[in-house]
Amino acid sequence: MSFRPYGLSRPSVLLALSLLACGREADPAAALDQAGAPAGQDPPGASEEVVVRLGYQKIGPPFLLEQRDERLVEQLQARGARVEWVEFQAGPPLLEAMRAGAVDIGYVGETPPVFAQAGGVPFVYVATDPPAPRAEAIIVPGGSPIQTVAQLAGKRVAVNRGSNVHYLLVRALEREKLTLADVEVVFLAPADARAAFDSGKVDAWVIWDPFLAAAELDGARVLRDGQGLVDNHLFYVVRRELAAQRPDLVRVVLDQYQELSAWAATHHQDAARILATSSGIAYDALLRAEERHPYGLQAITPEVLARQQAIADAFHALGVIPQAIRAADAFLPAAAYGDAP
Repeated sequence: MSFRPYGLSRPSVLLALSLLACGREADPAAALDQAGAPAGQDPPGASEEVVVRLGYQKIGPPFLLEQRDERLVEQLQARGARVEWVEFQAGPPLLEAMRAGAVDIGYVGETPPVFAQAGGVPFVYVATDPPAPRAEAIIVPGGSPIQTVAQLAGKRVAVNRGSNVHYLLVRALEREKLTLADVEVVFLAPADARAAFDSGKVDAWVIWDPFLAAAELDGARVLRDGQGLVDNHLFYVVRRELAAQRPDLVRVVLDQYQELSAWAATHHQDAARILATSSGIAYDALLRAEERHPYGLQAITPEVLARQQAIADAFHALGVIPQAIRAADAFLPAAAYGDAP
């Protein structure tokens, strides 16, 4: 049975691509309707079939859409394009795949784009979900004697390098007048980190949902979540060439993500059941993750870019990324999309 939410109009916030360079928000749909070609002509490349490669993780609208994508397929076909899906465990490898041209549109946390931009990955921010600070946390085993972040000094802490939780660890340590140098950071992907955590090879683990929720249900204790420390935005990012040449395809994909976001926001149990069936992650863990995941695509604003700049500046100051970057450079102003108002 196909999953199709009905009765939802195109959201006015879609595609912050239409944010004017001066910081004023224009009508995104108008900018995209006029983008890429004069009236009455197809966008560049429309006569050739384009493959739109969507990178996703096992949470949120992209994963839901991967399981129920008939409508997306139809709309892309009408524009001479087809979709391919590529799954990732985390944001950094997804953005590396974007560098290689193997991913066109992705869904990642707030820190991977900073590392990607520093590494020269050609992407742009196009939309964001609302902040979700409770959806990531520093956890310890239920019986651990560690009770505070300050007590992590000298301990082994697992984290996925360049992911959103990497920044959470930085901020949590900073609050206790500590730095990454004060702990033994062990860079591990989620699956390997969970094995190390369960076997006692690390003292703490910094992780995001739904892996966080699964660990909690198995007895892990939250030492500190992101509330008061980080926003934990999830971003929709697009390969720069596709965003510049075929914004019509980007809009089609984001329209579908927005419809699924609107549905998932009020159907946590149904969304968790779909995700559990498709991902192999326990339903209870996914339901907990869904209940603390705020949905609804939002525009990229100067404030959002400023928060990304703060992350970039923090990692540069720590020497984690080699050079300073300007987050706003990973955003295309309305001028790139024709005669937007």
